[in-house]
Amino acid sequence: MVKGKIDEIHGWAAMKPGIDVERWSYKPRPIGEHDVEIKIDFTGICGSDLHTIKDEWNGTSYPVIVGHEIVGKVVTKGDKVTEFNEGDIVGVGAQCYADLKKDCHACSNNLDPHCPNMVSTYNSKYADGAQAQGGYSEAIRVDANYAFKIPSSIDPAHAAPLMCAGTTVFAPMLRNGVKKGDRVGVVGIGGLGHLAIQYAKALGAEVVAFSHSPNKRDECLKLGASKFVDTSNKKDIDAIRHSLTYLFITSSSKHNNYEEFITWMDFEGQVVLLAIPEGKLSFSPFDLILSEVAITGSMIGGVNIVKEALEFAAKHNIRPIIERYPLDDVNAALKHVDEGKARYRVVLTH
Repeated sequence: MVKGKIDEIHGWAAMKPGIDVERWSYKPRPIGEHDVEIKIDFTGICGSDLHTIKDEWNGTSYPVIVGHEIVGKVVTKGDKVTEFNEGDIVGVGAQCYADLKKDCHACSNNLDPHCPNMVSTYNSKYADGAQAQGGYSEAIRVDANYAFKIPSSIDPAHAAPLMCAGTTVFAPMLRNGVKKGDRVGVVGIGGLGHLAIQYAKALGAEVVAFSHSPNKRDECLKLGASKFVDTSNKKDIDAIRHSLTYLFITSSSKHNNYEEFITWMDFEGQVVLLAIPEGKLSFSPFDLILSEVAITGSMIGGVNIVKEALEFAAKHNIRPIIERYPLDDVNAALKHVDEGKARYRVVLTH
């Protein structure tokens, strides 16, 4: 068995519900023959990180080191890892293990995030009971299938948000075949939304950006939206009703009105949830039947989709707009994100 270079991993963990994290270290699992050990250089702050450390989704196992938008360098590899060499720049997203076997229904259908033995990058347990810890730390060990080479044309700091935010918005576009001629709406112009605009535009769609912040108008148009809709402006809203092929919801705001969203859709349009709102959705079955609109959701992307998301971003110059914070200032960074001030993704530098 290969011995790792970092026997004790130092990071920043949440010890109880809240937005504060503190220094903490743990002994990582042994490096398996299919694993890689990565020295982390950059980690993006995802909304899931805050939901987890605040225990808003319930089930957080403390202490927990969050962070699943990770980019760093391979420093050790298992005996059977052939696709990486030490020094390779790689990324890790929201998943660090799945069976990837042909007899797994999910994995064989390119849906490995739904594998029954799937392990998330943090707040998740391996079969041996060890808890996975994430990227607000100096290093991480993962199955090599869930480490992805970063294209040389993408700056590593900008690659970090593509590992979760970029992949999450691209996955349902890819699965649904978003194409030229489609009219795609994006609700919530934040970490996910500003990337969703770019991916949809690059796929050839006409993009409509929705936000209650009029000061984001110019940025949205620059990112590729052909139209900006101020959701507080009734005239703007009335002008787009019954016109969208897809509507991607990247905001988890409790003020989201799904009955209203349905009226924006063309017949057989799809409303796709990419964020988890509080409580339950409220709409009448008649809203769906009379409009023939579908409401669906999408999880993270699996192995093949992560690879495609990175390759597509490299080819079409899709990049997140980031703010950088040193890892030692992680608590200030978390507060900044929690207050909704990030423009548009905070990346921790290690």
